Amino acid sequence: MTSTWLITGGAGYIGAHVVHALTRAGRRTVVVDDLSTGSAARLPAGVPLETCSVLDTVALADVMTGYDVTGVIHLAAKKAVGESVDRPLYYYDQNVRGTASLLEAMRATEVRRLVFSSSAAVYGVPPAGPVTEFTPTAPINPYGTTKLVCEWLIRDAAAAQGLSWLSLRYFNVCGAGSPALGDPGVANLLQLTLRALTAGQRPKVFGADHPTPDGTCIRDYLHVADLADAHVAAVEALLGAGGLAEYYNVGTGLGASVLDVLDTAREVTGLHQPYEFTARRPIDPPEVVADPARIAAELGWKAQHDLSAMVESAWAAWEAPVAATA
Repeated sequence: MTSTWLITGGAGYIGAHVVHALTRAGRRTVVVDDLSTGSAARLPAGVPLETCSVLDTVALADVMTGYDVTGVIHLAAKKAVGESVDRPLYYYDQNVRGTASLLEAMRATEVRRLVFSSSAAVYGVPPAGPVTEFTPTAPINPYGTTKLVCEWLIRDAAAAQGLSWLSLRYFNVCGAGSPALGDPGVANLLQLTLRALTAGQRPKVFGADHPTPDGTCIRDYLHVADLADAHVAAVEALLGAGGLAEYYNVGTGLGASVLDVLDTAREVTGLHQPYEFTARRPIDPPEVVADPARIAAELGWKAQHDLSAMVESAWAAWEAPVAATA
C-alpha cells in the first residue's frame, strides 16, 4: 500500500517543490497550510489541501487520522531573519510551539516518521572551512535559535515517542523548478538583485572588506529543485529503516560570493546596473559553505544544478506573469 506523507507548509515556495517531487516519485501527499504565505495554485492536481495552522493540534491529528498518514515533512515556519530579530516572541510561538503541536499530534496518532526543515542558521558564524554536521551550533539570531530549539525538541520527543527522524539543514535556497513555482518573496540576495535590476536600480553589496577573495560574503547556494529531491531521499531513508536520528547539511559544497551572484544575474538578465557598495552588516558571517559529504554517502543525494541554472530559473519565474500568484 502506498504511504501518505503530510507536508506542513506544503503550499509555500519550498513546500510546493517538495510536494511536486514526492508526487513524481509516486508518493501520496496531503498538505496542511494556513495560506499566510502559500497558495493552493502551487499544488499538483489531486493533492488535498487542509487549511489550518500547525498550532492547532486537534486539526493536525484529524488530518493524520483521516488520511492514514505514514510520516510528516515539517516545513511550516517563519523564516525572515530580520523579522525574527524584531519579533522574537512571535518566532518562538510559530516555530517552536508549532513544532511542539505537531509532535503532540504525532504522539496522539502514533505517526513515527518525521523530516524536519532546519537551516544552516543553526551554525551562526562557523569557523573557517566547510561546515559539517559536527560544526558547533551557535545561532546569532532568533530565527536560527528557534530552528535549533526545534531540533532539540524533536530529539527529546523522539526518544520518548519512538520517532524516526531526519533534520535537513538547508543552506541558501534559490531558483525555481518551473516559472509557476518561483519564490514570491523578495528577501534573499538573488530576489533582491532581480528586483533592483528590473527597476533600473543599483544592487546593494553589504561590505567589500570581508576576508574573502573579492571582499564580499561567500555562501553555498542551492537550487530549490535539488532541495526537493533531498526530501525524497529522506523519505525513502525513513521508510527503509527504523530508528533513524540524524542531521544532514543540504548544500552544494561550493561557495559563491555576492559579486559572483550579481555578475551571473547581470549576465542572465542582460541588465547591467553598477553595484552600490555599502557598509558590512555585523550579522553577516564572511563565509558559510556546506560539506555535503554525509548526505551523499548515507542518502545518495547530490546537488545537480549550478549557480547559472539557479539564476536562469529564478529569472524565468520572475518574468512569468503567473509567478506573482502561483
